[in-house]
Amino acid sequence: MITFTVALIILLMGYFLYSRLLERIEGADGSHPTPALTMADGVDYVPMPWWRVFLIQFLNIAGLGPIFGAVAGAMWGPVAYLWIVLGGVFAGAVHDYFSGMLSIRHRGMSITEIIGIYLGKATKQAARGFTVLLMVIVGAVFITGPAKILESLTPDVLTMTFWVWVVFIYYILATMLPIDKIIGRIYPVFGFALVFMAVGLIGALLVKGYHIPELTFDTLRNFHAQPEKFPVFPMLFITIACGAISGFHATQSPLMARCITGERLGRRVFYGAMITESVVAMIWATISMSFFGGIGQLNQIMAEHQGNAAWVVNLISNSLLGKVGGALALLGVVAAPITSGDTAFRSARLIVADFLKLRQGPVKNRLLISLPLFAAGFVLTQTDFDIIWRYFAWANQTLATLVLWTITLYLARRRWAYLVTFLPALFMTAVITAYLLFAPEGFALSLNIAAPAGILASLVAGTAFLLHRKNHLITKP
Repeated sequence: MITFTVALIILLMGYFLYSRLLERIEGADGSHPTPALTMADGVDYVPMPWWRVFLIQFLNIAGLGPIFGAVAGAMWGPVAYLWIVLGGVFAGAVHDYFSGMLSIRHRGMSITEIIGIYLGKATKQAARGFTVLLMVIVGAVFITGPAKILESLTPDVLTMTFWVWVVFIYYILATMLPIDKIIGRIYPVFGFALVFMAVGLIGALLVKGYHIPELTFDTLRNFHAQPEKFPVFPMLFITIACGAISGFHATQSPLMARCITGERLGRRVFYGAMITESVVAMIWATISMSFFGGIGQLNQIMAEHQGNAAWVVNLISNSLLGKVGGALALLGVVAAPITSGDTAFRSARLIVADFLKLRQGPVKNRLLISLPLFAAGFVLTQTDFDIIWRYFAWANQTLATLVLWTITLYLARRRWAYLVTFLPALFMTAVITAYLLFAPEGFALSLNIAAPAGILASLVAGTAFLLHRKNHLITKP
C-alpha cells in the first residue's frame, strides 16, 4: 500500500508542480485568443467549457489503453509502477501538454503539420502517411475488439459482423457530425464513468483486504513468466503506453486545441488528462497484481486465457463490484474503445484535410475524405486482431518519439528548457529501436544486439540534435 500511495502522491505533485514549470516554459497567456475563438466554424473549431474538454480529452486518449496495457504490464511486477509514474509525469504528460499547446500556437494544426514545421517537409510527408495509417489501424482495432465482446454478450443471431456494422455506422456519424453534437455531449459522461470505475475498484480491493505488492530492492526485477522473451527493456515500455506515454495522444490533442478557450487551460486539459490516465493505469496495475493472489498467479491466468485482458477486466469488475461492476466492465471494454476509435477516424479526417487544405464546413468535403478512410478501416477489420495490435504498439511509441523530438526542436532556443523533452526523447529512441530489432514482429535479433543498438541510436540522435542546436540551424518559432 505504501508504494501505491507514494506513486499517487508523485503523480499529483507532477500535476501541481511540474506542469506549472512547463506552463512557464511555454509562456501560456490567458489574454491570447485561441483558435476556438478566432477560427470557430461550428464543426471542429467549437468553444466548449474546460471541464467538458478535459473529460473528452481524457476519454479520447484513454479508451482501453490504461486498462489493458496496465493489466499486461502488471505481469512484469512492481517495476511497472516506476514506468507509469515516471513516464506519466516526465514523458507522457509533457508530450501531451506541448502537443496540445503547439496546436493552439499554430491555428489548431494537426500534429503532422506541426512535425513538418520543425523537422522538415520530407519528415512531414512521411509523418502524414504514417499517422493516417496509425489512426485507421486504431479505428479498426477498436471496431474488432468491442464487436467481439458484444457478440459474446448477445443472442447468436447478432453476429460479430452485425456488431461491426453497428459500430461502423456510429463511427461515421461521430466523425462527420460537428464535435459538439455527439462527442461533446456524451463523452464527458463516459469519461467520468471510466474514472468512477477505477476508483470504485481500488476502493473495493482495499476494503476486502487484498495484499498489494510493494516496490522494494527484492521486487525490483522481472516477474514475467517468460523473462527471456519479455525483458523489461524494451518490452515493458511498449506494452504500457497509455498511462505512461502514447503517440496516439498527440493526434487527439489538436482536436481539443480547437475547442479550448484559453491558453492557461491547456495545463488542466492536456497535462491533467494524462495524469488522470496514469492514475487509472496505476489502479489497474495494482488490482491485477493483487486480485489473483500475486504476480505469478496473474501470469498463469493470462497464459491460460491467451493474454485476454478483457476476460481479466470482466472477472475483476464483476467480483469486486457485483452487478454494478458488470455494467462498468461493459463500459470499460466496449464504450471506451469505441469512443477512442471514432476520434481516431476524426483525427485522420482532419490530418488529411490539413494536407489537402480542404475546409471541413461543407458536408461533401467531410464525406470526400471520410469514406476512403472508413473503407480502409473496414478492410483491416478482416485482418487478425493480434497482428494488427502488435504493429500498432510499436508504431504508437514511434510517433510519440517523433513528437518528442519535434517539441525539443521547438524549445531548442530556450536555454535549458529543451531538456524537459530532450531526455524523454533520448530514452524513447532507445526503446523503439531496441524493440524493432528484438521483437518477433521486427527483426527478432538477440537482446545483446538490440539493446546496445537502441542505446547507440539514442546517442546518435542526441548528438545530432546538440550539433544542430550549437550551429544555430534552428529558427525560433
